[in-house]
Amino acid sequence: MSDDPRPGPGLAGDPGFFRLVVESHRAVVGAPLVPAPPDAGWLYARAPFALLAHDGGADPRFIYANRTAQACFEYDWDAIVGLPSRLSAEAPERAARQRLLDAVARDGFATGYRGVRIARSGRRFWIEDGVVWQLRRPDGSVAGQAAVFAAWRDA
Repeated sequence: MSDDPRPGPGLAGDPGFFRLVVESHRAVVGAPLVPAPPDAGWLYARAPFALLAHDGGADPRFIYANRTAQACFEYDWDAIVGLPSRLSAEAPERAARQRLLDAVARDGFATGYRGVRIARSGRRFWIEDGVVWQLRRPDGSVAGQAAVFAAWRDA
């Protein structure tokens, strides 16, 4: 991953998507995701935490992964965007992941999440103290889910 401060492709540099993520987090979780005044470029290229989002499909696919998340999962933008998000967990971990996503769909968010994930190379790592929330549009409809975590370690 480079240190290039320019926004990445697609949603990575999209101010509207940035607002959706930040405002959904504040509305659903009740706390700010980022201190003011960071923007879409900062969130993508410089945030010290991993941020991923997937769509609301029956088999959700990643629509966003900032550079920290890309480094954790060992995928670049083109490889992770469009990837079914279930593939971020090994088969034995997928049931727990699905329970988490179901709880988020029911309750709007979940905090304190801890789980094992798998990187592209097969390296397994723990996500610690993650927050997962619904991405809600201004009209209240759900656009998908997002997850943020600032702590991880190899399993």
